[in-house]
Amino acid sequence: MYEKLDNPIYHSLNEFHQKFCLNFGNSKFYHPEVATFGGSLNVAQEKDIAEYAKICDDFLVFGAKPELGSFKTDLPQLVCDQYVLENRIDTDITENIVLLTRENQEELLAFVKKFYPHYFKNRTPELGRYFGIFKDDKLVAVTGERMQMNDMTEVSAVITDSDYFGKGFAKQLVTFVSGKIFDDGKTPFLHVAESNFGAKKLYEKLGFAHRGKINLWGVKK
Repeated sequence: MYEKLDNPIYHSLNEFHQKFCLNFGNSKFYHPEVATFGGSLNVAQEKDIAEYAKICDDFLVFGAKPELGSFKTDLPQLVCDQYVLENRIDTDITENIVLLTRENQEELLAFVKKFYPHYFKNRTPELGRYFGIFKDDKLVAVTGERMQMNDMTEVSAVITDSDYFGKGFAKQLVTFVSGKIFDDGKTPFLHVAESNFGAKKLYEKLGFAHRGKINLWGVKK
């Protein structure tokens, strides 16, 4: 049922996010102003990697280890756990959760880039909806949508300012965003670094089921 999640980048760019897709051989990559990710239905080939590297100096390839041949790169491996949510989360939402619009874009970009400077680009908010919690007119927590297929959407950028830890903001935002995805008739999924035990514990408590692991390969000229 969830086989497309073995290649979430490829299938997102083949479906709902097709307008952001750059095709190189059998691989698909996001436009680098939107996200610096790519993937192949099988194995990304050296020539495909090299073509994308002409316009993007530092990016990630999801899935199987790419065939690099003579293409010289640093190739660190990041392993993520992949989770799927099949039922709505039963959690009270007590905070005022706000849809972030273009008026909030500069604040959203500045907030997320403090925590994920390499993964969040100027046009990343175009990938989906982003929601936030404000305190004293300051953005203190966000969660949004990133990869999207026709029937599945990734919950992403689950971030809370450290001054507001322990208040349940992430729990409420993930509940809210997942609910929006269910309203769209889609299934929520997410990725979390395998070493992030705190986040994994939260997601499992909310009802996310562990599907497996997925490799991310860093390519840097």
